[in-house]
Amino acid sequence: MAGKSFVIKLLVSTSSLVAAPAFAQESVKVGLVFTLSGPAAALGEQGRNGFQLAVKELGGLGGLKAELVVIDDEQKPDIAANKARELVERDAVDFVVGPIFSNILVAIHKPITESETFLISPNAGTSNFAGAECNPFFFVTSYQNDQNHQVMGAYAEAQGFKNVFLMAPNYQAGQDSLAGFKRSYTGDVAGEIFTQMGQLDFSAELAQIAAMQPDALFTFMPGGMGVNLVKQYRQAGLDATPFLSAFTVDESTLPAQQDAALGFLAGSNWAPDMDLDASKAFVAAYEAEYGAVPGTYAMQAYDAALLIDSAIKATRGKLDDKAAMRAALKAADFDSLRGDFKFGNNQYPIQDFYLTKAVKREDGKYATSIVETIFEDYQDTYAADCKMD
Repeated sequence: MAGKSFVIKLLVSTSSLVAAPAFAQESVKVGLVFTLSGPAAALGEQGRNGFQLAVKELGGLGGLKAELVVIDDEQKPDIAANKARELVERDAVDFVVGPIFSNILVAIHKPITESETFLISPNAGTSNFAGAECNPFFFVTSYQNDQNHQVMGAYAEAQGFKNVFLMAPNYQAGQDSLAGFKRSYTGDVAGEIFTQMGQLDFSAELAQIAAMQPDALFTFMPGGMGVNLVKQYRQAGLDATPFLSAFTVDESTLPAQQDAALGFLAGSNWAPDMDLDASKAFVAAYEAEYGAVPGTYAMQAYDAALLIDSAIKATRGKLDDKAAMRAALKAADFDSLRGDFKFGNNQYPIQDFYLTKAVKREDGKYATSIVETIFEDYQDTYAADCKMD
């Protein structure tokens, strides 16, 4: 229910406790901050589910009992900030994992990191925290916001598009998305629109696109915004204009978009058909557990759990030793579902990025599929501004 929080206790088995080395304490408490209500709930549910699946499969975290405090940030920064304070002051969590949206990250970052609690973002990765405002208590298991959009800029450049129309919602991630696209694209911009957050009617914008006849559209419209945009794009008869995006056509939106999204291209750091054994096992387990195809939101949250698990093991459960814990987190000694993974100096990932396409699988489910690799071992451009050791 919106506005509520609840606690899930996951215990390691007795045999696991016997086999594990002597740890400083018996349990670890993790706060999960996700959008779990409203039009964007599908994104938060994937993040929550991915983390919970990892903890279930691991039997806890790092050999410790795991207690998860799950809260709904309601996609409202003021509510998220208050709940973040409660997590660190009242619930005394050892880690906070979340959120999905960048405006929520900006709201919760200070109250969590100032308490010297580790905040691990499995999705939002704003440019400011990747650069001059980097923080030793902040880690990201997803990407820097610009990067998936840079994939599409590089693709547009390679395709020789000379005139691209840009559109995104007016908040930090939307601004980062268009900046990222333009970092890889040198052609002309036919038009650039920042829409209202949560906008669901795009008739005026689509009319403008039709009138300008650009070589392609690039857009970032997550959640319900993306569902409506894709359907309205098809209905407007704009199929001949290539639809390029990130976080607009993915596993959180495809169940609602269905055939309207087929063939649309996007940038990503992973897709469910990635040819890795660990990734294949994760996708099968997620589908069996939740009856849905996992997207990057779920994968990155699963990786966040693996990261915490590895750090607790490395420090032998000494959760109060912040320096040791930070070093263990930074080592990233776990097998990521996306393959090669390491942290840069700003504690954002260095990883590969791909062009993906929306497809309909043989079982009738919709998913994204990897088309080609665009960037290898790619570090965000803001890391140079981070002076953290």
